[in-house]
Amino acid sequence: MDGIHDIIPEDVVQEINSALGDGDLNKATERLRESLIEIENTPLHIAVTGESGTGKSTFVNVLRDMDDEEEGSAKTGVVETTMEPTPYIHPKYPNVTVWDLPGIGTPKFVAENYLQSVEFSRYDFFVIMSSERFKENDIDLAKAIQAMDKKFFFVRSKVDNDLHASEKRRKKTYSEEGVLREIRENCVKNLIDGGITEPKVFLLSLLELDKYDLEEMQETLEKELPEHKRCMFLMSLPNISLPILEKKRQALKKDIWKFATVCSTMATASVRRSSLTCDVALLVVVMVVYQKAFGLDKESLKNLANKFGKAVDELRSVIRSPLVKQEINKEFVANLLTMESTRNLRRAQKIAGYVPVLGTMVAGGISFGVTYSMLNDYLEEIAEDAVRVLTKALE
Repeated sequence: MDGIHDIIPEDVVQEINSALGDGDLNKATERLRESLIEIENTPLHIAVTGESGTGKSTFVNVLRDMDDEEEGSAKTGVVETTMEPTPYIHPKYPNVTVWDLPGIGTPKFVAENYLQSVEFSRYDFFVIMSSERFKENDIDLAKAIQAMDKKFFFVRSKVDNDLHASEKRRKKTYSEEGVLREIRENCVKNLIDGGITEPKVFLLSLLELDKYDLEEMQETLEKELPEHKRCMFLMSLPNISLPILEKKRQALKKDIWKFATVCSTMATASVRRSSLTCDVALLVVVMVVYQKAFGLDKESLKNLANKFGKAVDELRSVIRSPLVKQEINKEFVANLLTMESTRNLRRAQKIAGYVPVLGTMVAGGISFGVTYSMLNDYLEEIAEDAVRVLTKALE
């Protein structure tokens, strides 16, 4: 259950409320737990395509938060290196797969039968890339995707090359904003002239990811996904901007009540301190999810350090929370729960009282309140440390 984090569908919430209205606590709790598992098992397939040489494979690696030289990364090169649709599973979120598709226009993959050749039906959305102007093949592909009622977006890559070239040619009149506006307008006009209605074009530099349209692209892709896949996509995004970290914090915060409910009503590997009963094993999973989402696990810190040319110890030095520095295991979580119940019992009772309906799901509401309070505190502290770590990396 590694990575449980999404909005529970409205119909499931209604089922839970109905069960509670009938006084069936076990049914309500089990349906909530089933919903979390269903969300965890929901696949997300992202297709990256375009003509060869546009940076497709590097973009695949970016979406998986990997460098081009890492083991398991998509192979890159100055010529077409992708001969078949190749799946790359996200290293931290195994239900997220980014597909590196062969460049359209290559002898084996011509526009007329491209979508059939790459089995278009399995993808949630397509990213069509170009490092120059979008060409006839790109437009034909977009039309075909549109006809299949699939989502697609355009990425104009390597805009840093255009900016550098323009700066050399126009030393006195150079304006980065003006050049970017010109590139965007030309791309949009070209696509509209080709018959694409309201094309969505994002300008990116794969060498300077935190610049240009990265944040706007991520927000757009997230909004276009079905509700039950949005948070999975958000959590899988690389932590390379402060807005991404904040969106993750907000998304995870909304789900604390779900975890607190399940953890405090189904104690399989439990800690019992007077009236406190919680599923410690599941809480360990949830807290590891937080750690991975914010990139503060060992492997993520190492990757971030490599990406920005920093030492891992340099990034670790700005982590302030003693909770974040600790290894997450059952003993650690059990101690946290005990301390939380001792220090903040009144706060826990207040939290339980504020949550509608759920007070009936948890005996006395105390276990729920303590669990909610502990997870909320841990989330806030790890989110703050993630901001400090990224700020240090960007220095």
